[in-house]
Amino acid sequence: MITKEDIKQLIETGLPGSNAMIEGDDGSHFEGIVVCQDFDGKNMLAQHRLVFNTLGNRMQTGEIHALGMKTYTPAEWEALQG
Repeated sequence: MITKEDIKQLIETGLPGSNAMIEGDDGSHFEGIVVCQDFDGKNMLAQHRLVFNTLGNRMQTGEIHALGMKTYTPAEWEALQG
């Protein structure tokens, strides 16, 4: 069973310099916020693709049933934190 810590590590390893905040304790449904400079200039779909690419085939095999996420550049995230 995959954990939120596993997903965090996969994302942060696959997107160096990123910060992933993942929630979910049932082993298959997760929510996350990912902050990464690599998102700068990319639309939301491209940002999500970058994140999903870090997870390999875990979404297709059902190891991760659902991952809802919000993605931000560091500047966007800082602005939200006020």
